[in-house]
Amino acid sequence: MIQFIVKKLAAGFLALLGVVVLVFFLFNVIPVDPARLTMGQRADVASIEAVRKDLGLDKPPITRFLYYLNDLSPLSFYKDSPKAQEKYEYSKLFSVGSGNYMVAKKPYLGFSYQDRRKVSDILISALPKTILLGIIAITFASIVGIFLGVIAAIRQFSFLDNSILVTSILGISQPSYFSGIVLALIFGDLLADYTGLNYTGNLYELNDYGDEVLVLKNLILPAVALGIRPISIFVQLTRSSVLDVLSQDYVRTAKAKGLSYFTTLFKHVLRNALNPVITAISGWFASILAGSYFIEYIFNYKGLGYETIKALESFNFPVVMGSVLFTASLFILVNIFVDILYGLLDPRISLKT
Repeated sequence: MIQFIVKKLAAGFLALLGVVVLVFFLFNVIPVDPARLTMGQRADVASIEAVRKDLGLDKPPITRFLYYLNDLSPLSFYKDSPKAQEKYEYSKLFSVGSGNYMVAKKPYLGFSYQDRRKVSDILISALPKTILLGIIAITFASIVGIFLGVIAAIRQFSFLDNSILVTSILGISQPSYFSGIVLALIFGDLLADYTGLNYTGNLYELNDYGDEVLVLKNLILPAVALGIRPISIFVQLTRSSVLDVLSQDYVRTAKAKGLSYFTTLFKHVLRNALNPVITAISGWFASILAGSYFIEYIFNYKGLGYETIKALESFNFPVVMGSVLFTASLFILVNIFVDILYGLLDPRISLKT
């Protein structure tokens, strides 16, 4: 078990390192001057050069990359100074000479070019909204997908089964952003008087008195738009798994013993059929968070995806880079968790490999 986890973490670390390399060099070949973005178009040459030096842009790309890795690493080397203490949040571990220390810290992702806020603060403030949206979307998709999948399996080859399968295929073929636009147009605009839903809206909005209030209904349309594609996957996966379990000998034995249909279905069939569905649900959660980027932008829902797209529009690269690295880290951790969960749920799979 420990060996399996160590192997997965090592593979995940290498994958994340590859993402770091790709992200850094991709955003450093784009012909945009971060110093001018930081200071504005009317800044004088001396001010721009000072900012370029502060950002390390006067150094070769390889040197900047090594500094970037040092900033991202939880164990880093820094020269202890008031400026470093203001810029980074660290605890000194031991001295390496000449005022330099190995320190333990949280990863430093830089600061926003527009408002000089730390990227980590921007991401942390937006993250809870995205996680809440993701949880609601995956919960909605899981309930509807499993229910329809079971119905399709027990009514195999019927008109209902065929209708569910055709609908699920249509759902898979629709990108989330397209579903979001259609849902916003129909239920948030054309039928708004009947649904009471908003075309766009944030989780918190200002009321007539200028106070922030929680508006949960603004989660409905984005969550449904994000949930349509995983619903389609869960329907087909549940149907296939239930049909496979129904053909097993122990199910026929349970029926022969006189157990009721629903007892056999819920106690023997679903208990074993839902293992692959559960692991698929776990894996899709990270995909939903990544897919929320365009959905949040469409619905003006100010989560992590919205902040990333707005930053990309204004060439605010540190925010975009930090968001991409965070999403990649989330994917890797979720995949490791799913692999472990699948091994625990299915005894036929060994965690030693």
